[in-house]
Amino acid sequence: MTDFDPHFLDRRQVARAFNRAARSYSANATFQDEIAARLDERLELVRMAPQRILEVGAGCGNGVSLLSRRYPQTEIYALDLAVEMLRAGRRYSEREGRVRHICADAGRLPIGDRSVDLIFSNLTLQWCNDLEAVFREFHRVLKIEGLLMFTTLGPDTLQELRASWAQVDDGVHVNAFIDMHDIGDALVRAGFSGPVLDAETVTLTYVDVPALMRELKILGAHNVTAGRAHGLSSRRHLQQMISAYERFRRPDSRLPATQEVIYGHGWVPPADARPQDGSTVATFPLSQLRRRVT
Repeated sequence: MTDFDPHFLDRRQVARAFNRAARSYSANATFQDEIAARLDERLELVRMAPQRILEVGAGCGNGVSLLSRRYPQTEIYALDLAVEMLRAGRRYSEREGRVRHICADAGRLPIGDRSVDLIFSNLTLQWCNDLEAVFREFHRVLKIEGLLMFTTLGPDTLQELRASWAQVDDGVHVNAFIDMHDIGDALVRAGFSGPVLDAETVTLTYVDVPALMRELKILGAHNVTAGRAHGLSSRRHLQQMISAYERFRRPDSRLPATQEVIYGHGWVPPADARPQDGSTVATFPLSQLRRRVT
């Protein structure tokens, strides 16, 4: 009998949630689009002319649009677990061209070895259970000296919501998020060279807790862990959580929802490069990132 992990993500439920969210996602993904734009800006620091790009977690196509403008002659594979998200993003294919859509799991890429120059992934890796296995797949499909650039969410994300539910019961109400240093270690073990990570905190605000929960549901970002309650939380428990959240209300009468955004990149080293014993991940501010990739 295997151990039960209450934070294990049900991938079928992840796909189902994002399929349901597809029609309304683009109109509500302001935060996601902003982080995609910030990740795209970091490509200005990289001197490369990729022939083929894989976007993992392509969603409704905002990343495809950014990448197509930056690399107009490049072939782009837009991959997502949710087929309805890809269908919603086809408008970018018609406008930008040279885009192929693939419905697949990030941990099992239907792409040949050493076939892409750049992997771009925005706010997707937090939906993967085995991050190291995903990084190994990324390493496999990237060409030698290919680049992985990604964002994901760190453990301070939705800390107010998690703390408020903790005042009510011991259930799993918020997805778990991986620490930046553990992400870096997973990159090193997967074979990436000189991974660099940094983080920033973005605080979104809401008029009340129901507004926050509605947005999470609209974006497909609600709780899909194995340990979630199967059924609606009782009205009493929900009201207790909402009351507990009130202690975070700010002087401007808004309720905060913290998002810890982790940025990372790593290279596939030359075939003759030897891993160094005891190698560790580097954590640098963006000013030092510039020196690494130019």
